[in-house]
Amino acid sequence: MSATTALPVADGRALRSYAASLARRHPRLLLGALSLHVLAALAALAAPRLLGDLVEAAEQGTTVGHVDRVVALLAGFLVLQTVLTRYARYLSQVLGEQVLAELREDFVGNTLALPVGVVESAGSGDLLTRTSRDVDQLGWSVRWALPEWTIAVVTAVITLAAAISVGWWVALPCLLGLPPLVAGLRWYLARAKDGYLRESASYSQINATLTETVEGARTVEALGLQQERIRSIDDDIAASYAAERYTLRLRTVFFPSMELSYLVPTVATLLLGGYLNTQGQASLGDVTTAVLYVQMLIDPVDRIVSILDELQLGAASLARLLGVAHVPDDREVSGRIPDGEQVEATDVRFSYSEGRDVLHGIDLAVGVGERVAMVGPSGAGKSTLGRLLAGIHPPRTGSVTVGGVPLVELPLDDLRGHVALVTQEHHVFAGTLRENLVLARPGASDDAVREALEAVDALPWVAALPQGLDEVVGSGGRSLTAPQAQQIALARLVLADPHTLVLDEATSLIDPRAARHLERSLAAVLEGRTVIAIAHRLFSAHDADRVAVVEDGRITELGSHDELVAAGGSYAALWESWHGRGSDG
Repeated sequence: MSATTALPVADGRALRSYAASLARRHPRLLLGALSLHVLAALAALAAPRLLGDLVEAAEQGTTVGHVDRVVALLAGFLVLQTVLTRYARYLSQVLGEQVLAELREDFVGNTLALPVGVVESAGSGDLLTRTSRDVDQLGWSVRWALPEWTIAVVTAVITLAAAISVGWWVALPCLLGLPPLVAGLRWYLARAKDGYLRESASYSQINATLTETVEGARTVEALGLQQERIRSIDDDIAASYAAERYTLRLRTVFFPSMELSYLVPTVATLLLGGYLNTQGQASLGDVTTAVLYVQMLIDPVDRIVSILDELQLGAASLARLLGVAHVPDDREVSGRIPDGEQVEATDVRFSYSEGRDVLHGIDLAVGVGERVAMVGPSGAGKSTLGRLLAGIHPPRTGSVTVGGVPLVELPLDDLRGHVALVTQEHHVFAGTLRENLVLARPGASDDAVREALEAVDALPWVAALPQGLDEVVGSGGRSLTAPQAQQIALARLVLADPHTLVLDEATSLIDPRAARHLERSLAAVLEGRTVIAIAHRLFSAHDADRVAVVEDGRITELGSHDELVAAGGSYAALWESWHGRGSDG
């Protein structure tokens, strides 16, 4: 139940830069949508002008025919506005879908490029929230909020220009609405982004706590930590409640204050226009037209303000999605080519938190084709050392090399051709069994896939499936047992064909007899390869060329099984205790 480190969030400059890059990718769609929105807004401006002229004509005396012509023109402009708006919205939504698809692809690419160590320290809660809630919120903003906000801005600007074109005096009532509008916007925008980021972060923390509790349910139950975990989730919910209450308070203050900025200009235009009309400085038609234009401003301005709230949520989500790309790489590719496949750790020290090393000056050279077993008590540092030997984490000091080249200087694709890690954790992707397996080697033939399954004793149960390799598994498909899922992970390893394997209790979910049989099958397949096995079942150590005993972050014993048993140290005591229980079967 370790504390997690939140992934970074992009700043405003990064958001603007990314938005500009998206605009450069789709200039024709963007220009087409904006042009149609402008034309639709211009078509809407005809109605107030025609109605104003009609009022003035009625004051001076008009005919039914003239009224009919005005009504026909109004209907024509209404139809034109409807058609233009329809196609403008269509282009906007097409653009939005393309932009959203690119955003998702960029996010997936950035997520897959994250250093594994960063993913482990951040925990699954933050990433889950970003891939679910933040993507959904951004999708809503891009599909609906952004196009509607664009329409509202274009309509407001053109309508304001049309209102002022009636007479300079119309600008005065409009200016009266600016102070409360500007003041309210500045107050809201200064607080909204941080508030919504805090709200999203609180959801991440809830997900992280729930995920940790579910994944560690047995540990929680065994150690009696139920009440502590309940208190933790209560604290997370309280923090989320406080964050949501804060953003709710922003909205309850902001939106009512905006109503004042909408109503003042309309009332002021009517009063000032009426006064000017009595003074003979404005016609009745101009006053009518101006009031209608100013009244028309209420709807787009209201939408601008209302949708701004959705855009703040979308901007916060986008900042969190883009923030994944701002995680610094944990490796610097040097371009050097390894000279051989020997893995060597020299004076390796490593810490998860500053000032608290969990590995202390580890030295270990693993010969090509050698099988080394790492054993020791829980929490001794075996898995951490295994991750360093697989290039998952860079050492704090010292070096871990393959063929004389530090693992952190190799591109990930090249690294996985030299060293691969398989842990007791595994994942079955939604899709067919074949698709799950060929992830390790795209283009692998069915014969190669079956050979890999046979190597890990999985072929009999796979062949018994109704659809065989075409059986759909994972979410929405056939559910695999934990041992079956682990065999699939091991079969992927066989297909990946790395030279050095780090097995971190990779057969822990399979019963001891089956696990030993599986490891013997794997040994035949992995003949000539280097294997570093981290295990709590000592038959792995018995079969290894050498055994490394890890205690308190140090290798305290190193030698063959027989040598260490004869030495009478920690390993001998461990072997006697384990063997005495008949665990070797």
